[in-house]
Amino acid sequence: MQITKLEQMLDILKPLPNKRLVAAWAVDPHTVCAVHEAVTNDLIEGILVGDEKQIKKVCADEKLDPSVFRIVHTDNDTEAASKAVDLINAGEGDFLMKGLLSTDRYMRAILNKEKGLMENGAILSHVTVAEVPTYHKLLIFGDVAIIPLPDLAQKVAITNYLIKVAHFLGIEKPKVGIQAASEQTLPKIPSCADGAIIAKMAQRGQIKGATVEGPLGFDLIVDKESARIKGVQSEVCGDADCILFPNIEAGNTFYKSIVKLMNGELCAIVMGARVPCVLTSRGDSEKSKLYSLALAAMLA
Repeated sequence: MQITKLEQMLDILKPLPNKRLVAAWAVDPHTVCAVHEAVTNDLIEGILVGDEKQIKKVCADEKLDPSVFRIVHTDNDTEAASKAVDLINAGEGDFLMKGLLSTDRYMRAILNKEKGLMENGAILSHVTVAEVPTYHKLLIFGDVAIIPLPDLAQKVAITNYLIKVAHFLGIEKPKVGIQAASEQTLPKIPSCADGAIIAKMAQRGQIKGATVEGPLGFDLIVDKESARIKGVQSEVCGDADCILFPNIEAGNTFYKSIVKLMNGELCAIVMGARVPCVLTSRGDSEKSKLYSLALAAMLA
């Protein structure tokens, strides 16, 4: 079954055996409410790591039953991130979630060389799935939060993560657009050169399971008419399932534009660690956090 709406993930997840979520510094209403909804709908089991008094106050304010969670007390967000990762490594959880702590503290716990969740040589990257009211299908894109300026090897890894998520969502052969400043192969612009190399790698079977086109301007990726006017012929143009952004500024701006200007919904996870790790913005909605933990539970 191909997932065309984010809420469909909840229907797919419900009959599956419950995975165990560990949420780090889960002391804010959006995180607690999202986990509570998932637990009470029998989608997951939930462990909240954070200040117990704050968690129970949120539950009281929101009229939630705190007994549906296992609460592990910590005094601060840094300790919570470390403890949440320890619980994963101890086999007490299947995937991780970021609560009301900064991304750098969350990532520091995951990347810790002695007690983190990384294998040697692994590349960590952020993948977002968005439901955009002005586009005709789900969009899967990265990286918007972790790698500021990915090199070619990192871009190849991100591309493969996008394809993997697309396959999990039931898209048999996703169409991937490699975004750049221009659709021309301009050697002096790294995003253009890298886009051409990645597209050629896909054509030669070094990247499998998708149709990959690049470099492409953003207009060509999402609009067939722009591609027609500019004389670019590709099945990816105007019908992309996935977008690889050249840097974090481009990706993060698009991510926040979806929420703040387009009234879209999205879900976001980190891939490359030993378990899926939910990573949404602290300002994202409860619904986005719910969809994110559903995607992570599916991948777990």
